Amino acid sequence: MKKKSNQFALYILMFNMFIAMAGIGLVIPVMPQYLETFGVAGQALGFIIASFALGQFLFSPLAGDLSDSLGRKKLIIVGLVIFSASQLWFGMATHEWMLYCARFVSGIGGAFLIPATMAFVADITTLEERGKGMGLLGASMSLGFMIGPAIGGFLANVSLTFPFYMAALAAILSAFISFFILPDIKNAVSANPPEEKKRQDIFVQMKNSVKTPYFMMLIIIFVFSFGIANFQTTFSLYVDHKYNYTPQDIAVVLTVGGFIGVIVQTVVVDKLFKRFGEINVILINLVVAASALLLFFLVDGFWLVLTVASIFSTATTLIRPAVNTVVSKLAGHEQGFAAGMNNAYMSLGNMIGPALAGIFFDININFPFVIGSVILLFSWGLTLVWVKKKNPVI
Repeated sequence: MKKKSNQFALYILMFNMFIAMAGIGLVIPVMPQYLETFGVAGQALGFIIASFALGQFLFSPLAGDLSDSLGRKKLIIVGLVIFSASQLWFGMATHEWMLYCARFVSGIGGAFLIPATMAFVADITTLEERGKGMGLLGASMSLGFMIGPAIGGFLANVSLTFPFYMAALAAILSAFISFFILPDIKNAVSANPPEEKKRQDIFVQMKNSVKTPYFMMLIIIFVFSFGIANFQTTFSLYVDHKYNYTPQDIAVVLTVGGFIGVIVQTVVVDKLFKRFGEINVILINLVVAASALLLFFLVDGFWLVLTVASIFSTATTLIRPAVNTVVSKLAGHEQGFAAGMNNAYMSLGNMIGPALAGIFFDININFPFVIGSVILLFSWGLTLVWVKKKNPVI
């Protein structure tokens, strides 16, 4: 009975993350035209992306701590409500500064939602099932972000602001579902709370994270997010400059890659973890992702570009749940804190990556891919050294 209850809870968590990621994704097609109504364009979009990541970065550790003390369910509901309000505010904005504030608040909503959800998955899965749970959660996120833009483009036929209102409605409905159906497991996760880390500001918590057994995995998630942000920020510009791809061509490439990622996370990831181990999956796919970035210089033609982009997407799709699983296994009773720091390091990469990628792209369109590849390979080396020295038990 408990196993069925945990499985049902996992489905609710997957639904929540699907809704959140779809809400983020569905506004993407309308952003350029929507920003034009405020008389701003590309630079503003970069700052808006950074505002979201900044909100996540600042509040993720606090949210992780609160999920340990107050329970996962409360934090998930609060995150969904905040996310809903921020989408509504963004759609109703009348001045440019409101856009930045609304996305910052949206990042806060993500900070409350994502670490609590990851910690919840850790609470309801055994060590043997952890990889599968994280993989399914990642698949729901990828599916939401993949479907979101298509839904947003359809909803934009009503008005430019309609996608934002629908995202707000979906999030608040998800909050109601969680309130009435999702179990509250506060007592199960607060038996041995890490008192020394509670209520400390983010910089103290990041300093403390250096002492954790999973610190290297936090570095990996930062580098991974940095590399992903480099790719997502510059890929469209790169293929537009080099191959004159249309928006439809770019959408096909990204959608196919995302679809493959969903399949891998749903069907393959757990089998790979059990056969090879999470660490080996991370090491192999860091090399694959780095190689794929360099292959962009050698390929020509739509189908080859599509193939290389899909390889890169698949590799990074495997890295995320593998890192999340290792962090969770090494965290012990610090699931909330660990998930919060995981999200903070990810947000830091998402914040720095787009800014640097744009600067590198202006210097040379190939630089973001070269630098991203070098960083991923350096990360591979650090991970290998960490494994040999620490020999983590997971």
